[in-house]
Amino acid sequence: MKAAVFRQVNTPMEIEEISVDKPGPREVLVRTVAAGVCHSDMHFYNGTYPGQLPMVLGHESAGIVEAVGDAVTYVKPGDHVITCLSAFCGHCEYCLTGRMSLCEEPEVRRSADEAPRLHDHGGRLNQFANLSSFAEQMLVHEHAVVKVREDMPLDRAALIGCGVTTGVGAAIHTAAVAPGSTAAVIGCGGVGLSCVNGAAIAGAGRIIAVDMVASKLELARKFGATDVVDASEGNVVEQVRNLTNGGVEYSFEAIGLKATAEQAFQMLRPGGVATVIGMIPPGAMVSLHGAEFLMEKKIQGSMMGSNRFRVDMPRFVDFYLQGKLHLDDMISSRIALKDVTDALLALETGEVARSVIVFDQ
Repeated sequence: MKAAVFRQVNTPMEIEEISVDKPGPREVLVRTVAAGVCHSDMHFYNGTYPGQLPMVLGHESAGIVEAVGDAVTYVKPGDHVITCLSAFCGHCEYCLTGRMSLCEEPEVRRSADEAPRLHDHGGRLNQFANLSSFAEQMLVHEHAVVKVREDMPLDRAALIGCGVTTGVGAAIHTAAVAPGSTAAVIGCGGVGLSCVNGAAIAGAGRIIAVDMVASKLELARKFGATDVVDASEGNVVEQVRNLTNGGVEYSFEAIGLKATAEQAFQMLRPGGVATVIGMIPPGAMVSLHGAEFLMEKKIQGSMMGSNRFRVDMPRFVDFYLQGKLHLDDMISSRIALKDVTDALLALETGEVARSVIVFDQ
């Protein structure tokens, strides 16, 4: 099969012919139909986060089951599925207490002494996030997929595989936004727009979108923002506090920077909670004014929107088909696999929400 192989940091990926193994016990072979190009992929491509090379990137995807291994009962060939990097074991403490997105049990991956799922003539190719969707096929554990209804367009379903679930989930699960409340979202890429959408679905009364790109702020209004703040026009915290007469009850950081995480905390009203969704680079330290904790302000992280993806993703599909989830507006372009490096580099400009790779059918 064809795949974009990541062999060196900040070096264009070549489309290569590689091999995928047959499904083993509890594994599923999926034909990739669509894959979103997410900023998380870019964090590894540019070396912000370390990865074990060579590797096939990609983790936001949807496709059709082609084959299943022994003991797989959940899906069958022909089923439409969304993949999720939150592959879960189902029996660890995190899974049993409903925090499946934190599961890190190794059994959802092949061990080092087993044949690799992906390989080329030179040997093993590492799998990214248990998925590697920048390829025509994915071989994954059955707990990395969820079945979805067949009338859901798979190019839009792919977005639910990461960015949408991360953003919407941060609002409705991690932060539990209350109806009528005030919220601010810093960063209006795919995750930030989804967070705006999630806060709107949760019933927030006022949602402030913050970004430096005018077109993305206008897009945020389609996703449910009631107000926008142009971060290039002065102190973001002061602008948000002035709009809300003292600060918001919920803030969300959807970029992954020290400075914006600090702003998210600073724009809270007493009793508010800041949720950091973005991937802050390893080694970066976030500084907060200690006295503000006396005002019962809180800051927390969110991993993939604290999802229970086998429950959440079919519901998000329904939300889209009911007109509540605005996936059509999120897609900036549909591209071929050969254009994946250009799509990753476009994320650095901040001008695009999501490019989606659509594979030949």
